[in-house]
Amino acid sequence: MKIRMQFIFAVVFLIVIGESLLVRAQEEATGIDSYTYEQNESCLKCHGHKLYFYYNEGVGHDVKERMNPYFIIDSAEYYASNHKNFTCTDCHSLECDDFPHSGQMRMEPKFACLDCHAGDEAYAKYDFEKIEVEFQKSVHFSRHSEDFTCSMCHNPHTYKINARTNENMAEFILYDNEICLTCHADISKYQLLTTKENPNVLKTHSWLPNQVLHFKKVRCLECHTEVNNDILVSHNILPKEQAVKQCVECHSKDSRLMASLYKYQFTGKRSKIGFSNDAMLEDSYVIGANRNYYLNMISIGLFGLVLIGIFIHALLRIIIKHK
Repeated sequence: MKIRMQFIFAVVFLIVIGESLLVRAQEEATGIDSYTYEQNESCLKCHGHKLYFYYNEGVGHDVKERMNPYFIIDSAEYYASNHKNFTCTDCHSLECDDFPHSGQMRMEPKFACLDCHAGDEAYAKYDFEKIEVEFQKSVHFSRHSEDFTCSMCHNPHTYKINARTNENMAEFILYDNEICLTCHADISKYQLLTTKENPNVLKTHSWLPNQVLHFKKVRCLECHTEVNNDILVSHNILPKEQAVKQCVECHSKDSRLMASLYKYQFTGKRSKIGFSNDAMLEDSYVIGANRNYYLNMISIGLFGLVLIGIFIHALLRIIIKHK
C-alpha cells in the first residue's frame, strides 16, 4: 500500500513538473506569461469571437448573441503586438470582470500613450515626448484637437513596431500605409472626426506618375510629413497644400527618402560622396537617387573625351581643307 502511494505521488509530482516546464517553454517561445494569458482568456472568450454565449436568468437558458464588430479583438494579432503582456484590466476597468458590463463602462476615459510611456527612463530612447510635440504641430491635432488620439492611428490591441525591427521594406511600407488607410479609406472611421466627404485617395493622387508603384514603394509619410531627424518617424502631418509634389525631392542624390524611409535601415551604409545610396540598391531603384560617384565621374570623363575628339576631328578637317 505504501509503495502504491509513493508511486502515485511520484506520478503526480512528474505531471506537475511537466506542466510547469511546458508552461515555461510556452512563455519563452511566445513571450507571453501564463498569468496574462489566463486573465485575458476570460475576456477573449467573448471579445475574441463574432458570437458569444451567456446564461440569461430572465429566460432560464443559454443565449447566443452577435458581438459588436468594433469590440472584437483578434487574439492572434494581440499576442503579436507590443502590448501582448498586458492584461485587459491593465487598461480597462476592473468592472470588466463582471457580466453583463455596466453601460457606464463605455464612457470610461481611455489611456493615452504618454500616460504609460512618459517620464520613464526605460522608454526614453523612443522619444515619446518629442513625438507628442511634433504631433501637436500636425494638421490632425490643429483641426481635431483632443478628439484625435494616438489610438486613432495606433490601435493598442494590434500595434507593433515595424520600422526598427522589420528588414523587409515592402512589409513595413504596407503596414504603415494601412495605418493611414484605416481612416482615409474607411468612411465610418473618417466621419468620427468630420462630416466632410472622405476624399478618394486614388483621385487625389491622380497627378502622381506610376501611382501603383509609388504606393507600393513609399509610405504616405514620405510626402505628407515634415522630416525630423530627432525621432524615428515624423508625426507632423502637413496640410495637403504642403505635401511633397516635386519629383526631385526624392529623385536626386540628396533624396528625402534617406532622411525618412531609409533613415534607420541603412544609416551605416550612407556614403559621404553620394553613392546615394548604395543602400537603396538592395531593395529598390529610385531614378536620380541611386547614383554612384565614380560612375558619374567616368561618364563625365567619357563625355569630355568625346567632345575633345569631335573638336580635334573638326580642327583637322579645317586644316586639311585649307591645304
